[in-house]
Amino acid sequence: MQYCQFHQIKTVTKYLTRKPQTEAAQELRALSLTLSKTDDVTFRAALSVWHEKHHIFLNEKSPAPKKKRGWEYTHRRVRAAYRSLLTNCSRLFTYQRYPELNLPNTTNCLDGMFSQIKNRLAVHRGLRRDRRYKVISEILTGKRKTDTK
Repeated sequence: MQYCQFHQIKTVTKYLTRKPQTEAAQELRALSLTLSKTDDVTFRAALSVWHEKHHIFLNEKSPAPKKKRGWEYTHRRVRAAYRSLLTNCSRLFTYQRYPELNLPNTTNCLDGMFSQIKNRLAVHRGLRRDRRYKVISEILTGKRKTDTK
């Protein structure tokens, strides 16, 4: 399964903003922007180097008296962005591991299909789930029945 690199960058941007304040966040955002120009091994190595450099920063804790444990991580959003990259790393470069499948690295071509699918399903309101699935799969595979008279 290929995870869309564009959406991964958007997730990191959601956590860090477009202009992060801390050095660690700035470097992580810059690293995430290289996703489409790098390969799996290089990206993982760079992410590992980033983590080694900033692991103390990531583990900083602040008092939180209203929480059960009495503390929370100070840089939760940077941690979340890093964790997202780390978790999805194995699926971000599937298109490079299987070049014979001609997978794109983004889902841009699919994103344009959603409105077409919605419009076609709106015409057929009240379809059972199995029939709706069949209509969607035929739209996505490009199969069309021709009228034979």
